[in-house]
Amino acid sequence: MITPQVGYIFAAVFAVLIIASVIGEMLKQKYGVKNPTIANLTARIDAWWVMTLILLAAFLFGQIGTTILFFLISFVALREFMTLVYRKRSDYYSMVVCFYLLLPIQYYFVLDHWYGMFSIFIPVYGFLLLPIVASMSGNTEHFLERAAKTQWMAMICIFCLSHVPALLFLNLDGFHSDNNILLLIFMIATVQASDVLQYIWGKLVGGPKIMPRLSPSKTVSGTVGGILSATALAALMAPITPFSYWQAAAIGFVICIMGFLGGLVMSAIKRDHGVKDWGNMISGHGGMLDRVDSICFAAPVYFHFVRYFWNG
Repeated sequence: MITPQVGYIFAAVFAVLIIASVIGEMLKQKYGVKNPTIANLTARIDAWWVMTLILLAAFLFGQIGTTILFFLISFVALREFMTLVYRKRSDYYSMVVCFYLLLPIQYYFVLDHWYGMFSIFIPVYGFLLLPIVASMSGNTEHFLERAAKTQWMAMICIFCLSHVPALLFLNLDGFHSDNNILLLIFMIATVQASDVLQYIWGKLVGGPKIMPRLSPSKTVSGTVGGILSATALAALMAPITPFSYWQAAAIGFVICIMGFLGGLVMSAIKRDHGVKDWGNMISGHGGMLDRVDSICFAAPVYFHFVRYFWNG
């Protein structure tokens, strides 16, 4: 069920996308469709249209629709991660456990509102189960490395991402549960805006790279400008949340930092395996993990921070 506030937010987002699409068409007319920068820009705008429409469709079906959406996102993210790091056939059953046991059970706990098991199932039971399953193959070659890869895959792609729909089931003081979708919108908008604004500030100002070996395109000016701009945006969104303006700014700053660090970690994994993107599923954005890498690290911190300080 979409509340009036959510409707207004999506109306504003669609207005921005319409303006961006018009600007993109004007630039294509001026510089030509074969210009690589313009082509990349229009591809990104088109991708944002699709992603926004999918998110709206999930929100229309409320908690169940949103949970199913992120279940599917986790499934695709798992597949991308597995495709990149999976090397040994003996790890097949560890992959099966991730896809067909850990993934559905974790999201069942989200739907069941069972916070106790939701919060420990993968960090405890999944952490212990995956190396046990791997050992059953009898293959000891690089065993610790292989087990750690599957554990990391489950933590990032399932556990971390499952915190996004889990926001809908919080019971916060003075904040009606029907408005919990606004908590989710606050986080996604802030973290994604930080990514976009870091790119824009980096292109506008330029300057030295912040971590050239991990992310060659990120600059110091882009990172600082993007995070501070997104923090200001978070403060402006305070009225749709249970946070004061200063609280919204502080939370926004923290999740922007976590999103930035998450992007660096995920870039390190890609660079270690010699690839630029996790996949090519989303035109202009790479794979699913390229789009949600910052959310993977921001969502758990945001969820537990909000639950600790505002939970009823």
